[in-house]
Amino acid sequence: MDVTLILFKKDGSQKAFLLPSSLTVIGRRHDCDLCVPLMAVSRRHCQLSLNSEAVKLRDLDSQAGTFLNGQRISDAIVRAGDYITIGPLTFLLQIDGKPQEIVPPQPAKPAEAAQKPPPPKAPPKKAPANQASDSFPEVEIDDSDSFLAELEDI
Repeated sequence: MDVTLILFKKDGSQKAFLLPSSLTVIGRRHDCDLCVPLMAVSRRHCQLSLNSEAVKLRDLDSQAGTFLNGQRISDAIVRAGDYITIGPLTFLLQIDGKPQEIVPPQPAKPAEAAQKPPPPKAPPKKAPANQASDSFPEVEIDDSDSFLAELEDI
């Protein structure tokens, strides 16, 4: 069984890593079978083990976790076409050349956010009684506005 991890790079390109043996350790340490020199990846992050019937993915108590198709796992069977996320990297698992079509994962839309209505806005504050009625209305500041960050840089 030939097992390949296809890495999706930020620039849209891909890089293939053929697993070197039936037990492959992925992590930041130089003695790992697949070394990922990023601080978001644990020294010994996870391992893939192969036998004649299945590929098994096991998290090695990594701090950030190992994800299979967007779900954090500790131990799982992996199938061709599954996505494995280790730190900031996402791989597609290809077994014996399948799937043939290599497609990057689609960003997940949180189901909860899609179902929740937006929170109600706070009622406008009333002007103090001693303030003139022709004064400017109070302006609400949207924390998401980038101008606040720009002000800090000045």
